[in-house]
Amino acid sequence: MPIFTEAKTPQEAKKILDEQTILAAKFRVKWKDIFDAKQFYISLHEWLDEYDWKDPQLASSPDYHESLYFERLSDHGDKELWIRWRMQKFPDGIKNSYYKYHLDFDYHFLYLMPTEVMHKGKKYKKNVYKGEVEIWVHAYIQLDHQGAWSKHPVLQYFNKIFPKRIFRKELYDQKKKELYREAYILQNYIKHWFKLHRFLPHEEMRPFHRSYAFPTYQRQS
Repeated sequence: MPIFTEAKTPQEAKKILDEQTILAAKFRVKWKDIFDAKQFYISLHEWLDEYDWKDPQLASSPDYHESLYFERLSDHGDKELWIRWRMQKFPDGIKNSYYKYHLDFDYHFLYLMPTEVMHKGKKYKKNVYKGEVEIWVHAYIQLDHQGAWSKHPVLQYFNKIFPKRIFRKELYDQKKKELYREAYILQNYIKHWFKLHRFLPHEEMRPFHRSYAFPTYQRQS
C-alpha cells in the first residue's frame, strides 16, 4: 500500500489512507520450488506493458518497474531479495485530475539457491533457482492525486463527500469493480505461471509467456 510521507504516526497514516484511497483488491501468492527467476520477471513485465501499467517516476530508467531492490547473501550461500514495484495508470488511458489507479507489488524471495532441472528431456540451468517467493499485490484508486481539492480553500470542504456521494456510482460501482477484475486477472496469470490452482472461470487461458516453473510433483525427466 502507499506510504504517505506527511503522516507522523500510524494512526495519522491510516486516516490519510482511508480518505485518499479506495481499496479494490489485495491478494498474496506464494510459491516454494524450482523456477526461472528471470523468465518470471520478464513475464510480469510483459503483462504490465500489455495492460498499460507504468511507474511514472521511473519511466526513463531501463528498470522502470523497480522502485526498490534489496539483496542479501547468507553465510550458507542462499539469497534473500526484497523487490518493490509501484505501478500507476489512468482508467481507460484518459488522464483526469481527480483519480487514478495504483497497483503495488512487494516481492520477497527466500533461500534462493542456483540449481538445474531436467524437463521434457531438456536441461535448464541459467537463472534457475530453488527457493521461495511470496508476492503481495494491492490494487487501489487514489483520490485527488494532484492535491487540487485538499489544498483548495473552498473545495477542501467537499473533498470527503464528493467521492462518496456525487461521484459514488462512477468510483464504487464502475471503476472499483473494473480495477478489481483486472487485479484478479493478474492473480490468475501469476498462479497460471507457477502452475498453481486457480479459481477464475477463464483460468485455462493461455499466458503471454510460457511457464518456467518446475514443480517437483510434476517433474518429467
